[in-house]
Amino acid sequence: MAQAVGRAETSELTDRQAVHSIISRPENRYLARQLCYVLNIQGIDTYLLRPRDPADVALLVDAVRSDPRPTDLDVVIGLRGPLAPPSLCNGLTLPVVFFDQLYSFDGAELIRAIERPAAIPADRFESASHELLRRILHMGDNAGDTDEHRALNYLAVRYDKIYHRTVAAFAADSALSAVDVLDSRLSGARRILDVVLSYTHRRNDVTEKYFVRIDCTEEFPFVVTKLTPYYDR
Repeated sequence: MAQAVGRAETSELTDRQAVHSIISRPENRYLARQLCYVLNIQGIDTYLLRPRDPADVALLVDAVRSDPRPTDLDVVIGLRGPLAPPSLCNGLTLPVVFFDQLYSFDGAELIRAIERPAAIPADRFESASHELLRRILHMGDNAGDTDEHRALNYLAVRYDKIYHRTVAAFAADSALSAVDVLDSRLSGARRILDVVLSYTHRRNDVTEKYFVRIDCTEEFPFVVTKLTPYYDR
């Protein structure tokens, strides 16, 4: 890597920008394959990432941003394997995730991609959506390794209706008072979870609940029942 950087034109680049510039070049893909890629969650090194398809090393390269920001997000979909041997990555003994898909984007980019109702001002929609996204990502040490967290993470990046519902609740002077994940009564041969969003009115304390049902049986979760009012059992 040092030799490749020394041969390239990297003046006025930071160290991070120089590395990104080098491994992004097709002729240096052999270097990209030698690197260790660590998924960091809330400041903690959590997983080593390995592509199941060698061609997907390009997704890892794209995830090494030249100018990282606190709002950067990486969505990793794959299978968790055993702890890495010390020889794999400079002594890091973290679980290895063999991924099939990897999406890298900014939190603001995700919010902008959500279709906004015409009646809701953009600034109000964005602030409410960011609040919901933060709540989901920071719930209960969310490392994505349980079905409950997988369901939440899937909804956060794939299901815009939860953002619409939250924005409408804020506009009606209600607070997002809870986000719960419950075993569905429909669970049997399938692993099905109910994600329940609770909104409590700030003046009269009346709580309304909505839920969406997610199937987490296989590697790729999907919606079973769309967002609808929820009534306690």
